[in-house]
Amino acid sequence: MRRIIEATDEKPKITWPLLKRVLHFAKPYRWRIAAILILILAQTGLMLLTPLIMRDLVDKTIPAKDLHRLLILALSLLMIPVVSGAIGVSQRRLNARVGEGVICDLRMVLYANLQRMSLRFFTNTRVGELMSRLNNDVMGAQTAISSTIVGIVTQLIQAVAVLAVMLSLEWRLTLISVIIMPLFILAARLLGNKLRDIARSQMEANAQMNAMMNETLNIGGALLVKLFGRRQLEVDRFGQRAAQVRDLGVKRAFTGSIFMAIIGLISAVGTALVYGLGGYFVILGAFTIGTIVAFGSYLHQLYGALQQLSNAPVEFATSMVSFERVFEVIDLPVDIPEIEGARTMQEVKGEIRFEEVYFSYNNTDENLLSDVRRYGSMDNVTGVLSGKMASKDDDDAPRSQARANALEAITFCAEPGQIVAIVGPSGAGKTTLTYLIPRLYDPTSGVVRIDGHDLREVTLESLSRQIGMVTQETHLFHDTIRTNLQYAKLDAAQEELEEACRIANIHDFIREMPDGYDTIVGERGFRLSGGEKQRLALARVILKNPRILLLDEATSSLDSKSEALIQDALEKVMADRTSVVIAHRLSTILAADLILVMDRGRIVESGSHDTLLAQGGLYTTLYETQFRKDD
Repeated sequence: MRRIIEATDEKPKITWPLLKRVLHFAKPYRWRIAAILILILAQTGLMLLTPLIMRDLVDKTIPAKDLHRLLILALSLLMIPVVSGAIGVSQRRLNARVGEGVICDLRMVLYANLQRMSLRFFTNTRVGELMSRLNNDVMGAQTAISSTIVGIVTQLIQAVAVLAVMLSLEWRLTLISVIIMPLFILAARLLGNKLRDIARSQMEANAQMNAMMNETLNIGGALLVKLFGRRQLEVDRFGQRAAQVRDLGVKRAFTGSIFMAIIGLISAVGTALVYGLGGYFVILGAFTIGTIVAFGSYLHQLYGALQQLSNAPVEFATSMVSFERVFEVIDLPVDIPEIEGARTMQEVKGEIRFEEVYFSYNNTDENLLSDVRRYGSMDNVTGVLSGKMASKDDDDAPRSQARANALEAITFCAEPGQIVAIVGPSGAGKTTLTYLIPRLYDPTSGVVRIDGHDLREVTLESLSRQIGMVTQETHLFHDTIRTNLQYAKLDAAQEELEEACRIANIHDFIREMPDGYDTIVGERGFRLSGGEKQRLALARVILKNPRILLLDEATSSLDSKSEALIQDALEKVMADRTSVVIAHRLSTILAADLILVMDRGRIVESGSHDTLLAQGGLYTTLYETQFRKDD
């Protein structure tokens, strides 16, 4: 059995701490599990009665011409499958309740823990890997609970019970039946491993095909295919992958049929030996014909159980690996922890203070998910179209303003109600600075304070309530405009939605749409223009009504009308709030109380527009090349 487990490429290891943790999730369902075991025993007992009844019919009832006994035994043969079927239905229902209950609990814990992870975790983890943990691995764990473990227990009980009854009937025939058992293990090792290799190849080919469908049939991929006129190329490429899956599927079915034929042949050898030698003993008068009939039935049950158990160790070990991968996510430490006794922020004035803040992105694999080989999952595929492995050297390609620290010695203060504009070249650290305010990241050193409170000493929920952020990449859910807006305030009334949209200059546009606020915005809001999405994002922030605003005022790619509407909305939104704006327009910069000029992670200049121009530094260069055209 140990060798069968080690036959897999992953070489899964089953440890007692892992089993103990799995059992912990099953603890709330212990009474149902006990009921399942009782039902398994009852069903196995009923299964053992049928051959004994057949033996009685052949040896006693029919030769004695006992019609009354014949009627009772015939009715018994009818009632046994009826009762066994009812027990089986009850067992499967309980089994489903336990399995689905454990997996629901596991999935809830897993999802809740993922929601607690920092932004760094999500920027360094592939979405496909997360989906595999939530779907593939959780489903693998479900198989362990509701199918594999129950199946192993059932087949073990059945095999032991059948062997015990066979020994009580005739020990010589039992020994003959047991002699060929090693052949089952040999067949499982030789053909079973080959069958698994083919199945894995098919899953890998299927993963390539699924990954290609995912890449080319989403909205971005479909648009790219059409724009470059590659429809026939993609159809041909998909045909090749589909044909590969087909050919491997045929090979898998053929090999599987050979495996089943060999197992059937081994069973036939055992049956032939039992009937041949048993018939010989009957002729000698050693035992009755009914004994051979009963033995033949028991033999079928025994070999069936052995056939199921031959691959059970691998299935069980693989299922435990699924649990191990799920537990890895649950055990990940939180990068942005909330200290015990953290304060709840109330009545915030809006003062923001950075004190000698340094920050560097952690590029190590610490507190991240480990790479796993998961057959049949799209996240195993590194090259969707080319099929080539991605080069690790790509990660080391030079970037604009590349440096060790993203932020260095950042010190400034935004007074309540002030507008702070941040300007600088691309990659200077402007966005990173804004990410520290809602505590999406923690400083490597230094302190960020709001109203004098170190952000690491306040609750994350109360901090989130005080901050509204509109990023350059606006994200909308594939849902209605109403649902997307109410994400900021779940109980917002229609009047509140309309008022927020009026301030954001988007209400008239929504009202003119056929379904109004119940219009579906499409995948990531793709049915809306860039300006419309940004104004919806502004309306969502207005509905939240935060004391502090963080804005990436990216309007360079918008048409003049959308830009004017957004600028007008921004002026209304920033009124009486502390605002930190990554500025792209001169009008916003001129309205700012403080301008921070960043370069290579540092604040190299700060002050008003006129003061900075007089210095003739980086701000002057930016003004001449980027901002002056707005005059």
